Amino acid sequence: MTTPPPPRIDPVTGQPLPPAQPPASEEKKLLAPIWHTALLVFVLLANSLGTALITSRLAGQRTNALSDQQRIAQYVFTIAFEFFLLFLVWIGLRLKKTKIRDLIGGRWNSPEAFLVDVSIAIGFWVVASFVLAGLGFAMGLTKGSQVEAAKKLAEFLAPHSLRALVVFVVLSTVAGFVEEIIFRGYLQRQFAVLTGNVYAGLVLQAALFGAGHGYEGARRMVLIFVFGTMFGFLALWRKSLRPGMMAHALYDSVAGIVLFYVARKGFPSMP
Repeated sequence: MTTPPPPRIDPVTGQPLPPAQPPASEEKKLLAPIWHTALLVFVLLANSLGTALITSRLAGQRTNALSDQQRIAQYVFTIAFEFFLLFLVWIGLRLKKTKIRDLIGGRWNSPEAFLVDVSIAIGFWVVASFVLAGLGFAMGLTKGSQVEAAKKLAEFLAPHSLRALVVFVVLSTVAGFVEEIIFRGYLQRQFAVLTGNVYAGLVLQAALFGAGHGYEGARRMVLIFVFGTMFGFLALWRKSLRPGMMAHALYDSVAGIVLFYVARKGFPSMP
């Protein structure tokens, strides 16, 4: 006959504590059902393929012939798609009674806490910019046909007016908020549970982050994978998505401002 374990006693009150509950199963730890994660991955990859095909078709056309209204409409459509993805994630989280604010984590209980995250975001942006620039140079993205491809993509994406620039910055801010929730909040944690390894979850979300930018081309998708890995480590370190959201929005916004300036001056011709 097995002797039951002695009751646990609260050291403060001296009262018996309830029996310890067995650990939750892997299924209960999931942020959302597995089928929902598969659906989200499918939507991300399908969008990547679609944008890659559209960009390749436009490669031989004069993208500077796009009107200001067409560029703004393109940005607005992308903003709407970002919110659609956020809504899709929200549905999956609701099915497991998970809240988006639980994914974001961290709290700004004082101005100092906010300023710490701002400082980290700016520092991350500086480091990431140098890392990606160095990797881009090492991968040959500053030579020949790669430069020409980058120029055509920049012409297609660049805002050419102040109105378009404002919408582009709004898009960058939305992307920083939404994509950090999707990739470093939802997917990184979900993959970590499915694989049983935090770092496997980090690498898988970064791989999907890179694969989700098909319009950038294969080599730049590798850079975006590295970018996503860095964001993943930042989220693990801070146990919060807030610095990553700010850094992501800052990086995209600065890129848009640079593109706007270059577009106004005229994109240089390749020799």
